[in-house]
Amino acid sequence: MSGINKVILVGHLGKDPEIRHLEGNVTVASFPLATSETYNKDGRKMEQTEWHNIVMWRGLAEVAAKYLFKGKLVYIEGKLRTRTYEDKEGIRRYTTEIVAENFTLLGRRSDFEPTGSAGVSGGEQAAKKTDGDAEVDFKENDDEDDALF
Repeated sequence: MSGINKVILVGHLGKDPEIRHLEGNVTVASFPLATSETYNKDGRKMEQTEWHNIVMWRGLAEVAAKYLFKGKLVYIEGKLRTRTYEDKEGIRRYTTEIVAENFTLLGRRSDFEPTGSAGVSGGEQAAKKTDGDAEVDFKENDDEDDALF
C-alpha cells in the first residue's frame, strides 16, 4: 500500500510569486505563504504565524503569475516535498516546500475580478459566485511528477 502525502493550507501570500522559465519552456512559480492560528494563553489572545514555501509548475504557475499577489488570501492543496541543494559555499542544504496541485482564490469578488478572460493553457478555471463573495479554482492538468533537478 502506498502512503498519502496531502497538504491543505489557507493563508496569505507573503510576496508576489517569483516566476522562472526552465529548459523546455517549463514555468515555475514560487512564493511564501503565511498561515496563522490564534490561541489563548493566560487569558490573552495570542497569534502564531507559520511560513510555507509554495512551488507551482507549468500551467498552474502561469495562472499564479496572473492572479496571485502579495497579501492575497488563497486555499492551496498539494504535497510536501523535501529536496537538497548546494549553496554558493558548496554546503549541502535541505529545504521543504509544498508543491501545489491546485489553488482557490478566496475573498470578495472585487478582490480578483478579471479585466479580461482568464484562459491559460495547462490550467483550468471555474468560478463560483455566492452573495457578494466568490471563489475561483485553478487545477493543474498534467499528471507528470515534477522535480526541480
